[in-house]
Amino acid sequence: MDTQAMPAVGSELDILRIQELIPHRYPMLMIDRVVDMVPGMGAVGIKNVSINEPFFQGHFPTDPIMPGVLIIEAMAQTAAVVVMSTLGPEREGSLVYFMTVDTARFRKPVVPGDSLCIHVEKERQRGNVWKFSGRAKVDGVVVADATFGAMLRDDPE
Repeated sequence: MDTQAMPAVGSELDILRIQELIPHRYPMLMIDRVVDMVPGMGAVGIKNVSINEPFFQGHFPTDPIMPGVLIIEAMAQTAAVVVMSTLGPEREGSLVYFMTVDTARFRKPVVPGDSLCIHVEKERQRGNVWKFSGRAKVDGVVVADATFGAMLRDDPE
């Protein structure tokens, strides 16, 4: 593993670096920035919620609320950035698949104008399988939390 290419503890990643690490793109890229990255441990993802998000056309036009499953997806993408940052440049852009969502709670609606801070922490890793806990906050208040598992796809080459 090339440790010189790995982010430093507490580092920040912009959208261009996120797109190098994970393959998600608009309209499914759910994080705009990653802060406080600690490879192999966790990070905080930032999602600036805008009324221009395509899901607000139908969820709900007169009372726009970010779907809970997309909040969990933002957690998973933040976790995928942690995984890719941990494994190094040779794995950048690899697919990380959701395996499980063991618990999920939605405590408060997320609406346009909110800045969603997604805190993820690695609970454990065995081979290509990673387990994370996540908390999403708006203005310091927890709006959702979940524990989930993901698997790094082995690409035949």
